[in-house]
Amino acid sequence: MMRNFLDRHVRWVFPLPALCFVLVMMAFPLLYTGWISLTGWSLSAGTPADFIGLKNYLALFQDERFRLSVIRTFYFTVLAMAVEVVAGVAIALLLDRDYPGKRVVNAIMLLPMMATPVAIAMVWLFMYEPSAGVVNYVLRRLHSPTPLWIAGPNSAIPALALVDIWEWTPMIILIALAGLSGLPGEVFEAAEVDGASRWRVLWQVTLPMLMPTITIAALLRLIDALKTFDIIYAMTGGGPGYASETLNIYTYQQAFSYFSFGFASAALVAFFALVLGMSLIMTTTRKVVEL
Repeated sequence: MMRNFLDRHVRWVFPLPALCFVLVMMAFPLLYTGWISLTGWSLSAGTPADFIGLKNYLALFQDERFRLSVIRTFYFTVLAMAVEVVAGVAIALLLDRDYPGKRVVNAIMLLPMMATPVAIAMVWLFMYEPSAGVVNYVLRRLHSPTPLWIAGPNSAIPALALVDIWEWTPMIILIALAGLSGLPGEVFEAAEVDGASRWRVLWQVTLPMLMPTITIAALLRLIDALKTFDIIYAMTGGGPGYASETLNIYTYQQAFSYFSFGFASAALVAFFALVLGMSLIMTTTRKVVEL
């Protein structure tokens, strides 16, 4: 009888262990975080995990520090992602041809992504040092202004975005190269026969056909940039002051510096909603582009 049941429902039985694993490892943490966000659990204040409703969310959205951290998160994400996508696609278009050492160049582009983010942060931290760093040394030799970089409240976010750009632009390049290699050659041959110039082929043929690939790459970078934590925490810890405190850093400080776990969980839920909402917007945009 059991064997007959298994034979009839085999398409449900085999995926069941994987489904249970996903529910335990993904759904339970989300639900538990949502529950904690509705409690007043705080080790610093000595309050237990008693249900308080939406008080944490009301306090969260009234907190100016939270609102500014959301703005900084968008500032960092948009700045990094825009440069990465534009530069990555442009470099991919330049590299999309046969030339000696092509495999070596592709391998070299993988190196920034292979390095540990904290190690990258430490290297750039020394490079950004205002008085002895190599970046300001080169600028002084060129008789150019020498910013404070991560030590300045106005330059901290752009300086951090530059590190992210250096690390993740190669990923956009590789994705764009993969998309370019899959474009049909007949379309370009027809454009050449019609006498279209290179710029016209680029703007009216190559980029429109490559746009679905670009939007997928942008979606991946959007999600990852919104969640950036390691580089920012290792280089500035959210400073100077709160100048580089993104939503990720803000949540971490609330949980592990102030031990306000209920309040931090509310910030996490808001952070999750932000990432999910931006991802849905990008997914909808991708579908529109494909149509």
